[in-house]
Amino acid sequence: GLTKSAAAEYGRKGIRINDVCPGVIRTAMLERALESGVGSEEQMVRMHPIGRLGEIEDVASAVLWLCSDASAFVTGHSLAVDGAMTAV
Repeated sequence: GLTKSAAAEYGRKGIRINDVCPGVIRTAMLERALESGVGSEEQMVRMHPIGRLGEIEDVASAVLWLCSDASAFVTGHSLAVDGAMTAV
C-alpha cells in the first residue's frame, strides 16, 4: 500500500516509486542460516517453481531495470523477483 500511495502522490513530480520483493536469495546471511540448521538448501529450492535459489545478480538486474528508462512508465508496482514462489 505504501508503494502505491507514494507513487500516486509523487508521480506528478516525475518521481517513480516501485518496490522489489525477492524470494530466497543466496547471500552470506542465507549461508549462515543454512549452516545453523534453519533448514536445508533443498527445502528452500523446492519453494521456488523455477527450481533454484535466487542470486544477488537476479535482484540487482531487476533494480537496474526499474532505475532505467526502459521502465519509464512503471510506477506503483511491486516486482516479485522470487522464481515464482508467490505464484503457487
